[in-house]
Amino acid sequence: MVRFSGPSKVINRSLLAICAPAILAANIAAAQDMPTMVTIPSGEFIMGSDLGGFHADEAPLHKVKISRVFRMSATEITNLQYERFRPGHKALRGKGGFSSGDNEAVVLVTYDDAVAYCEWLSARTGRNFRLPTEAEWEYACRAGTTTPFHTGETLPESSMRNQRTERDLVPVSLETALDEPNAFGLRGMHGGVEEWCLDWYGDYPEGPRTDPAGPSDGLYRVTRGGSHNTPLEYLRSASRSAAIPGDSNCQIGFRVVETDIVPKTHKAKRAKLLIESGVRGRKASWDKPSEEPLWIDPVPFVIAPTDGSPFYGHNHQPAITWCPNGDLLAIWFSTEAESGREMVVLGSRLRKGSDAWDPASLFFKVPDRNMTGSSLLTLEDGTILHVNGVADSGDWKRLCMVVRTSRDNGKTWSRPSIAEGDHDVRHQVIAGPVILSDKTIVQCCDAGPGGDDGTSFHLSRDWGKTWEDTGSTIPGIHAGVVELKDGRLMAFGRGNSIDGRMPVSFSSDKGRSWISRASGFPPIGSGQRLVLKRLQEGPVMLATFLDNGMNIFLSFDEGETWTSGKPLSDGSGRDMAGGAWTGDFTMDSTHSEPKGYFACVQTPDGVIHLISSRLHYRFNLPWILQQR
Repeated sequence: MVRFSGPSKVINRSLLAICAPAILAANIAAAQDMPTMVTIPSGEFIMGSDLGGFHADEAPLHKVKISRVFRMSATEITNLQYERFRPGHKALRGKGGFSSGDNEAVVLVTYDDAVAYCEWLSARTGRNFRLPTEAEWEYACRAGTTTPFHTGETLPESSMRNQRTERDLVPVSLETALDEPNAFGLRGMHGGVEEWCLDWYGDYPEGPRTDPAGPSDGLYRVTRGGSHNTPLEYLRSASRSAAIPGDSNCQIGFRVVETDIVPKTHKAKRAKLLIESGVRGRKASWDKPSEEPLWIDPVPFVIAPTDGSPFYGHNHQPAITWCPNGDLLAIWFSTEAESGREMVVLGSRLRKGSDAWDPASLFFKVPDRNMTGSSLLTLEDGTILHVNGVADSGDWKRLCMVVRTSRDNGKTWSRPSIAEGDHDVRHQVIAGPVILSDKTIVQCCDAGPGGDDGTSFHLSRDWGKTWEDTGSTIPGIHAGVVELKDGRLMAFGRGNSIDGRMPVSFSSDKGRSWISRASGFPPIGSGQRLVLKRLQEGPVMLATFLDNGMNIFLSFDEGETWTSGKPLSDGSGRDMAGGAWTGDFTMDSTHSEPKGYFACVQTPDGVIHLISSRLHYRFNLPWILQQR
């Protein structure tokens, strides 16, 4: 017998012999679960930067106090560490050419995945683990420095992991212990992978703060540190990014902190946007479609904001829909470069009864993400569906599809949800989704960034909540699709010419396969996007480009034959500014807009609203027929 001091504590030797290996194994396992932690002292620092421009969200500079010592994992959490919590993640190793090794930073984890790991580690060890706040992260990254990087004005070459925007990500090692540690003993704080933080993203509050966190609510979670295949400016200590919590890609991972500090959130400040102000809630009473020709002189819908929303030099790729209250809603991207991370989606209203569009307002923006490709669709119950591409970083080749809905005429929107989550090709959203006769929604997307990459075809049977990529590719990018009366689908697109003509494609199986041939129309090219639309009166309308500019064609026999085209013009001579890639042009009796990315909606009163990259045209079917 072995006796221990204390009342009657006796353990049988044989029982001890049985239990000891299990206890030892459990202790070893717990030790293996633990990431290496380093101690971060309490202290104060100046958080943020005053760079302005694309990085204006790093202001204002403000003093932050970290009141108590905490501990932070010396590196990002690795595959080996994460997979002790979630073994099935091993199947994702090496996806896209990244993070295949045991000691490489884990990627392809959502915000909720990272939080769940912290909860598991806390339960496993009996200690308090969580994600770092944004303030804790920047304080720990700076480690007492005030320069852009803890290494000074730049990073050493040994810490670079292809620090530039790439259309195709260049595989690099995500080994976690390659960088030299900062003064606190932390590695990989600049680059490698972005790291999820605890905070909701929002503007910094004014004045000094102690143990702060972000707002008490929000749409996006903060990520910090930048990643591989990202320009160096986004790897600075003060640089802020964010992502939809359900996003997962090869550029985001995380590290953990051990602390009893309860961070202090604040009430989010939110700018008042014109597009959300004074929106009428009552349902509009629409006039009956007129039998008289209607033409209204074109007006711009892209107008610089007056409410402080960002506005850049390149405004392009619009979408349009009508609201139940009678307003029109148009959206488009605004950017300096089409591959830029500064890109925002702006929106504007043409309020019912008004002749002029409101100045633009911010409509949708995931911080530091490229936002290429948008669509709008008003459903039968008045819900407005918004689908948008969101990139993992800067370039618009690798997008996921994100969905939002509004039930109050676009005044407020649901939280963005990821409909198709892989950041890949086939997700560059095209304006003009279609509701088929069986209530399936069709959303076309460019299948790749090239002019001949064609159009991918996505279906939703639950009003936009989930989507299926059929796997087929329609010849021609930016394709427009209509459903024919016999149930087939017909599509026209740009590029992939057949015998020197624009391709026309047909599908008898809901877009799972297509048969294509040369159409009677010439191909269109750079800076041009067609519209194919079934008008409520019955005929199919094609708006496309000839040598003299944009022409309108009609088919009364389901695409078998088409009327002669006429330029989209009332014949009056006028000089116009088309914006984007169109530039200035002259409209007269024989010439119309020579380029433009067109989008179209027909309101219940029969008016056809066609927008280009800057201009809004209004006309009706009798006017088209009059031009023949």
